[in-house]
Amino acid sequence: MAKLAFLFSLSLPLAIISLPYPSKALSSCNGPCRTENDCAGQLICINGRCNDDPEFGTSICRGAKPNPPSSGGGCSASGTLRCQGKEYPTYTCSPPVTSSTRANLTLNDFSQGGDGGAPSECDDKFHEKTERVVALSTGWFAGKSRCGKMIRITAGNGKSVLAKVVDECDSRNGCDKEHAGQPPCKNNIVDGSDVVWEALGLNKDLGIVGVTWSMA
Repeated sequence: MAKLAFLFSLSLPLAIISLPYPSKALSSCNGPCRTENDCAGQLICINGRCNDDPEFGTSICRGAKPNPPSSGGGCSASGTLRCQGKEYPTYTCSPPVTSSTRANLTLNDFSQGGDGGAPSECDDKFHEKTERVVALSTGWFAGKSRCGKMIRITAGNGKSVLAKVVDECDSRNGCDKEHAGQPPCKNNIVDGSDVVWEALGLNKDLGIVGVTWSMA
């Protein structure tokens, strides 16, 4: 019996050493953290708490609220256009395109009789609300060089969608029949169809929401 007790006493430390270490749980919103590795998903560690990444624009901890509209920085107005007693700035340029270009998403009806006015500039056609299509501000449209190309749009709630460029959101002209009486677009607009907004899970009643976009 003494020999068995001795063998048991030797095996006990080995058993303790061989026990697996408990896995480290990742913190969710407002959970404690020391490094970004302590936070789950796309959250980062800010002041000892896991929170949304302000540079990436996530809204996980804010109830997936949409990004606020962005400014049209990086490009100055080239002139003004007077329309219905009000002056609007006009632009020939847009902010530089990056891998995550900040923009304002607006809602457009590209179908015949819709608020898009004339047929789309890229293909001289109208497009139904069920098509994932967009118009880009003049600078981003770049003289039709992006016609037919796909862009990826990402909302603050983390959802993204691919859409085809079919038209220009004219930043130089407006307030006429061709533009359905609409004033010139700002220089940082991605004008999306109904299904683009729906795919991003955005409320169309907002009319304008801050997003990011890149070439797909």
